[in-house]
Amino acid sequence: MKQQDSPLSLGTDSLSTLLMRYALPSIIAMVSSSLYNMIDSIFIGHGVGPLAISGLALTMPLMNLAAAFGAMVGVGSAALTSIRLGQGNKLAAEHILGNVLLLNVTMGLMFTFLGLYFLDDLLYLFGASESTVGYARDFMRVILAGNIVTHIYFGLNHQLRVSGYPRKSMMIMLISVGVNVVLAWLFIFVFGWGIKGSALATVLAQTVSLCIQIAHFSDPSHFIHFKSGIFRFRWDIVRNIIGIGMAPFFIQSCACVVVILINNAMRDHGGDLSIGAYGIVNRVAFIFVMVVMGLNQGMQPIVGYNYGAGKYDRVIKVLWMTVGWATLIMSAGFAVSELFPYAVVRLFVSEDGGGDAVALIDMAAHGLKIIMMMFPVVGFQIVAGNFFQFIGKAKRAILMSVTRQMLFIVPLLLVLPERWGTDGVWYSMPIADGVSVLLAAVLLVLQLRKFRREMKTR
Repeated sequence: MKQQDSPLSLGTDSLSTLLMRYALPSIIAMVSSSLYNMIDSIFIGHGVGPLAISGLALTMPLMNLAAAFGAMVGVGSAALTSIRLGQGNKLAAEHILGNVLLLNVTMGLMFTFLGLYFLDDLLYLFGASESTVGYARDFMRVILAGNIVTHIYFGLNHQLRVSGYPRKSMMIMLISVGVNVVLAWLFIFVFGWGIKGSALATVLAQTVSLCIQIAHFSDPSHFIHFKSGIFRFRWDIVRNIIGIGMAPFFIQSCACVVVILINNAMRDHGGDLSIGAYGIVNRVAFIFVMVVMGLNQGMQPIVGYNYGAGKYDRVIKVLWMTVGWATLIMSAGFAVSELFPYAVVRLFVSEDGGGDAVALIDMAAHGLKIIMMMFPVVGFQIVAGNFFQFIGKAKRAILMSVTRQMLFIVPLLLVLPERWGTDGVWYSMPIADGVSVLLAAVLLVLQLRKFRREMKTR
């Protein structure tokens, strides 16, 4: 499908071709974004110091919470747009676009105000100490000031991808990553602005990309675009967006709670450097998770369109195709982490940095091997959870996310660290992953049986 074509070929073209066409740009964009997060941590580790990495890790719960609101609008609206386009309702898709912009502006402003007002209290709640809170505060003040840009940027990129422009969506994210890396290097190593420079680079890079998106949707020649009459809240659309988007919202919100517990457990049982070790491990694991999320984003418009059109055979085929690729990717992450943990961790911190740096490397390498233990089967769980979002089955997607985060990980984090110390923190995650995979398998089998029953009655 050419960039200017409508997305109608989602119901007719080869599924393998479609998945490659839509997933490859998303994978490139998501991996580039994840690699930037790694490079950012590397710059901070080498340009500021080991404790600055711990300070950066402390911001993860707040970043997850901001991402929760962004995902609620972005993922919810993208799934809804795909379904409406599958039903042939282009006008409804344009009204969704207008509501995406309004919701992101509203939520972005609210999050900025509340985040800045309660910032220090939140950071101490997240596990900060006097040694690390300054780094986290400096970073988040800048990020929160530009939060509205972040919300709109990610929301419009979801719309760009599902409306038939996956390559342009990819290019915009690559531009953001490229600008980000250059500015972060300049601000940290040349200007000496430390962790503030890293945050400022992020906000400025997203502003550049947002300008490109606004120019795209302002062009009436594009498949869906800004027009008069769409910039008012339509409460039926808002309810549907939030209803579908509650699944990723709960995923990110629960992740926020989990990271708070992890940070506090790490600080209590291993000190500030243990928080930094978890931050490094999370960055590495996230690279492989983001590849799978890129696959999911490629699957989303295909599943949404064909589900809306009642073509369940195509929905099932593309689901298993995505599961197969996700399993290969996560297995690769498992192999790299188990075979070369020290080589991976040394990318972030040099042993020349002294005793703290050596201790941080040992902690992170040990944790990396443990966290990645269940990765060969985690890809299936990620795809299954997103699949339920894409077909509008928000309750099942929420069930999968909440049970993994709150019913599995949280009890483990409350019990295991008291017995095993920091090892208890590390092991809680692969144990929860294993149980979550079993739940995902049961729910997915039930849904596929329903599809097959409906196919037989047609």
